[in-house]
Amino acid sequence: MELNIKRNEKKKALRLMIQGTHSDAGKSILTTALCRIFMQDGYKTAPFKSQNMSLNSYITKDGKEIGRAQGIQAEAAGTEADTDMNPILIKPSGEMESQVVFHGRPYAVMNASAYREDFFTLGLNAIKESLHNLTSNYDAVVIEGAGSPAEVNLNDRELVNMRVAEIADAPVLLVGDIDRGGVFASLVGTLQLLAEKDRKRVAGVVINKFRGDLDLLKPGLEWFEEYTGIPVVGVLPFIPDLEIDGEDSLVLNQYSEGTNLAGDLDVAVLAYPRLSNFTDIDPLRLEPDVNIRFVRKASEFGRPDLIILPGSKNTSEDLRFLKETGLFESVQTSFKNGTQIVGICGGYQMMGEKLSDPEGVESGIKEQDGFAIFPVTTVLHADKKTVRTEGPCAIPGYEDLILSGYEIHMGQTSQSDAPSPFSIQKGTGEGYAKDHAIGTYLHDVFHNDAFRGRFLNKLRGKKGLPPIERSLFFHALKEREFDRLADHVRAALDLDRIYEIMKRR
Repeated sequence: MELNIKRNEKKKALRLMIQGTHSDAGKSILTTALCRIFMQDGYKTAPFKSQNMSLNSYITKDGKEIGRAQGIQAEAAGTEADTDMNPILIKPSGEMESQVVFHGRPYAVMNASAYREDFFTLGLNAIKESLHNLTSNYDAVVIEGAGSPAEVNLNDRELVNMRVAEIADAPVLLVGDIDRGGVFASLVGTLQLLAEKDRKRVAGVVINKFRGDLDLLKPGLEWFEEYTGIPVVGVLPFIPDLEIDGEDSLVLNQYSEGTNLAGDLDVAVLAYPRLSNFTDIDPLRLEPDVNIRFVRKASEFGRPDLIILPGSKNTSEDLRFLKETGLFESVQTSFKNGTQIVGICGGYQMMGEKLSDPEGVESGIKEQDGFAIFPVTTVLHADKKTVRTEGPCAIPGYEDLILSGYEIHMGQTSQSDAPSPFSIQKGTGEGYAKDHAIGTYLHDVFHNDAFRGRFLNKLRGKKGLPPIERSLFFHALKEREFDRLADHVRAALDLDRIYEIMKRR
């Protein structure tokens, strides 16, 4: 069903909000699918999430930080991400505290009480402004909620569910996850806990992750519609092996027990408590002979072919974690025995001689020793560098490769000897590389297909394995997955009804 709405008629954009009965019900992936579907149907579409809590970031073209889910949703919609799509990002940094990123820049470190009391009005005004900008410049806006709208202890000052739906004057689709069981109870319970005006805003229900015979579910669907008066606009079958970035807990589950136990190349990723931007390793997971293991204690370390020290939201505390668990010594021993090691962002900082935090930016640890793999020292500062960047690799044998990615870090790293950079970014050496060690601030480095292929073939050769001709093109794969997701959801949703619901507003 097509709607004759043109932006030059100055009509307000079509709006739709996706809320869920609980976290991980499927809000993010349904929002991503609808962004792709509306784009395919000819609408200039934008995602929106007023407030996201995540350690997985996305850097916009102008060098600002938003939740990765909204960046991926913008990619699905075929549009450039900006901070209006996620004006508030909350990044847990320690016990009971989080860094608040406001319109792409660090604002403050706050606990939950201070956030609710001191930030509420500023956040609310920013949400209103961002929604106005999006609805004025796009044909359709798909809005994602967070958690559940029935959090009765938080609803007086919430900034992400029904209050946002009211600001946007958007109809709501409520998503329930049938895979967890009790989907009708969770849907009905959520509806009953909503205020009457909010309940009236729920225009339809989507049941997600269905496995089985739809005919057996139909009596329940009929009962639900009769009991609540709200239509079920779709039952989404479970979709296996979807290679699209998800929220933190979903992505981490993919690595919990190893991704390919039969793989010839064993990769140990140090899973410290404040691990961040872990989608850096996603392309490795898709290689046919690579097994990735998240390692949390020394007894799990084994004898990997590659050690990855990923990013961290609190490098000082995570470095101390490695020392307390014995992983620090395991890495040192393995590296001395010739194991390849790669440190990204916070992981690179740990690979130096010293890590200093004189201003207490991340913790009360003023200074501690690093792995001393590189002759570099890092001093943490409150200023955060966020930038997209591109430049040639500087490792011998890789100089013909251009690497693209993004930087997002606090702290400056300086070298005490002649530079041996990993890459050249904007005319300046970045990172460090020597022997069988690489350290870099460049996130998404393994998303560069040519570099990843050459790097892994070197590991294969070291182990006596034949090289593999590069067959994985990560960005092309992502585009195919967006289309596969859209086809899957389009077949299961009553899109005519959803377009009608949006048009009525």
